[in-house]
Parts: sequence; C-alpha cells; structure tokens
Amino acid sequence: MLKDKVIQYVLWGSAATSILIVALIFIFLGKEAFSFISEPGIEKLFSSRWVPVSFTLEQFGLYPLITGSFLVTILATIIMIPFGVTGALYISEFASNTEREFLKPFIEILAGIPSVVIGFFGLLVLSPIVKSLFGLNTGLTAITGALLLALMAIPTVISISEDAIQSVPSSYKEASLALGASPLQTSFRVVVPAALPGIIAAIMLGMGRVVGETMVVLMVTGNTAKLTLSPFDSVRTMTATIAAEMGEVAFGSSHYAALFWVGIVLMLITFGLNVLAQQLLKKYQMR
Repeated sequence: MLKDKVIQYVLWGSAATSILIVALIFIFLGKEAFSFISEPGIEKLFSSRWVPVSFTLEQFGLYPLITGSFLVTILATIIMIPFGVTGALYISEFASNTEREFLKPFIEILAGIPSVVIGFFGLLVLSPIVKSLFGLNTGLTAITGALLLALMAIPTVISISEDAIQSVPSSYKEASLALGASPLQTSFRVVVPAALPGIIAAIMLGMGRVVGETMVVLMVTGNTAKLTLSPFDSVRTMTATIAAEMGEVAFGSSHYAALFWVGIVLMLITFGLNVLAQQLLKKYQMR
C-alpha cells in the first residue's frame, strides 16, 4: 500500500531527525568544550571547588555542581512520588465527579504556572518559612528548591499516573472486590501494580522536569558552589550555573569551555535517566 509506505517513511524520517538533532547537540557541545582538554586540562574538572573567576587560581571542579543537582533532584523526587501517586489514585478511584471536575483543571493550571512565578513565591513566602522553621541563617537552601521543584513536577506525575490507572481493566478491580478485598486494598494491591509501568514513566518524566529546571533553583537554592549533601545548606546546580554565568563569560576562555563541560555532564545524566526509565519499563512490562 502506497499510503502505508508513505506513513512508514515519514515516521522513519521523524525518528532519524530526532536522533540527528541529539547527535548534533553533542557534537556542538564537544566542539566548544574541546579546548579545555589541552588548557587548563581535563583533570581540572575533577576537583571539589568551582571558582571560575579568580585573580590567583581559577578552579573548575564539577563535583559541587553535580552534588548540588543530585541533592535537589533526590529530595524533590522523594517528596514528589507519594504526593503524585496518591493524588492520581485518589482522583481516579475515590473522588466524586464534582471533586474530579474541580481537581483536574486545578492540576492542569498548576502545571502551567511559569517557573519564575513559582521562584518568586519560593523567594518571598517559602524561604522565610524554611528559615524560621529549621532555625537557619538563610532560607535559600537545597530543601527550599526541592520543595518547589516537587510542586512543579507533581502535576505531571498526577496527570500521567492517572491515565495509567484509568487504563487498568475494570475486571481486575471487580475480581479483587469479589474476593473480599476492600476498595483501599484493591487500589494499592491490584490497581497500582497493574499500572506500575505508566506510573514509573510518570515519575521519570517528573524527574526530567526537576533535573532540567533552571529559574527556580537559580532563585531559591542560594547558589553556593560547595560540596555538601545537607538539605539545609545552600547549593548550586548545573543548570543554574550555566544560566548565571554563560551570559557574562568571555568567548573562548577556559571558563567558557568549562560551562560546556557542565552541559555535557547534564546531558549525559539526562540520557542515563532515560535509559534507566526504559529498562524499568521493560522489566515491569515483562511481568
């Protein structure tokens, strides 16, 4: 069939174009970062300090930026998962029609709020609360950024998880209820396991939103490039570093090339998350 062939070639071309674009991005990043290998040397990236502007010794260690991104992402994911999954389960299985009609548009509106607005909210409202609640010197900490990032990612997790839960055949629920299980037991022991591949995909997409977010972490995490795993310390993430410094860096300098290495590491982490998501989905789909 000519029509089927045309559709097949269009889909193949779209997939090939996507792969080509990603490859070109990697090539561009590598080209701009290559000069750093010879001067000052690739080993400079493996230190514990990021001091790109100094009159004595510039340092381009990526460890503080990686740990800052890791800390904020893990904290946001820990907060995001229970709220996102239980929220989707409630809307899908327990909410009345009136509640569902209110909650679904509200969640969609929450997902559409610009990140800079959420950043202002965190800066003016959440940061002082965190400061007074934990007795800190400043509220611009990793936990503040994580709370806001979780707030941004939860609507994504809820929307996709709800679709996955809705797709579970009703016969599964009816069989569980017929065997004497309560609606709550049916939801957590039958519905959630059956919808797990979709829920995992939702969580991974939420993590992708968290890892790639820039404005919120730039505004509320304190932007202190130090090696720490304490949620109550100020940190700096890789995305915030690129956003804050790329506009003022001298073109072709070591600092300029180091920022492209930050971008390469960020893309590799994102790529690794996608691969992990695919492996988890295959694992649970084979069960």
